Amino acid sequence: MEQGWDSDVKRFFSKILNSISLALLWALAAATAGIYFQLGWAGGKPIVFTFLFYIVAVLGLLGLIRYLYRTWKKD
Repeated sequence: MEQGWDSDVKRFFSKILNSISLALLWALAAATAGIYFQLGWAGGKPIVFTFLFYIVAVLGLLGLIRYLYRTWKKD
């Protein structure tokens, strides 16, 4: 009997773990910047910081979606 995992199963689980970890990293970074650094709302600071935060968050999300799409499209 063969020891270890099949290479296809290993690659599949690697894709799953990478997808989950990157999505959580993006979510934690956006939440930290938005809540802890108070960039999610305009209160006592110029509104440009809030706009920049949301622009960067959306661009990061689009980059994440693009990366995930390309990762899962590969065979």
